[in-house]
Amino acid sequence: MKQDLAGQWALVTGASSGFGVDFARQLAARGAKLVLVARRAEPMQALARELAGQYGTVSEVESADLSQSGAAHALKATLDARGIHIDILINNAGYGLWGPFLEQPLDRTLDMMQLNMVTLTELTHAFAADMAQRGRGKILLVSSIGAYQATPTYAAYAATKAYVLLFGEALHEELKTKGVTVTVLSPGISATSFLAVSGQRATLYQRLLMMQSAAVVRIGLRALDRGRASIVPGWLNALTAFGNRFMPRMVQRRVAYQLMKN
Repeated sequence: MKQDLAGQWALVTGASSGFGVDFARQLAARGAKLVLVARRAEPMQALARELAGQYGTVSEVESADLSQSGAAHALKATLDARGIHIDILINNAGYGLWGPFLEQPLDRTLDMMQLNMVTLTELTHAFAADMAQRGRGKILLVSSIGAYQATPTYAAYAATKAYVLLFGEALHEELKTKGVTVTVLSPGISATSFLAVSGQRATLYQRLLMMQSAAVVRIGLRALDRGRASIVPGWLNALTAFGNRFMPRMVQRRVAYQLMKN
């Protein structure tokens, strides 16, 4: 693979599993130096050793609970102190909760909202400011196909991802004149730990549409390279998102409810 990112620093959140691991691998293959951030240090340290052995990648491992208020600014201060300036921000950390809204612990829902929206916003603000000042930079925000319609049993999660989609597309217009590219990646169900964390068993619909994590990441990075505002990976996922434009919202949410039932 072409070493087109040699010398650049890429920050990947949620780097201990799933998409985060594949973002790290694919960016390392292109020569990027990495800052890996997640709660669990051991998986990231193992990943850093793997990438050092395979690509000679320099990796900084930061164990941090990004759902905590102020965590984003603390991370930025740490990197500033080390003289690390981020060229590529992969805002990937996040999770979902499945089930009736009233049956989910409120503190868990609020924790999810903090990570999926507030921390993502804080990270974007902190690092985009530096990028705009330098006149270059790339930011990828991970949303979800759930952002395109209300999704019963994922009510709060889908709402957080709708925020990410609209936020990212708006920033794409605001920041492109400053040399900063913002791209939103909205995957459908993928072969990651998402379902296990959310508490849902895979439905027939999800098993039929499931994509491999590495393929989703590859599509997302290609869209970022091309300066696209947003991308829905997989033609069936893209068709679903596009088809919602022609479906009454009442029908959208009822269909989504049926598809999400175990």
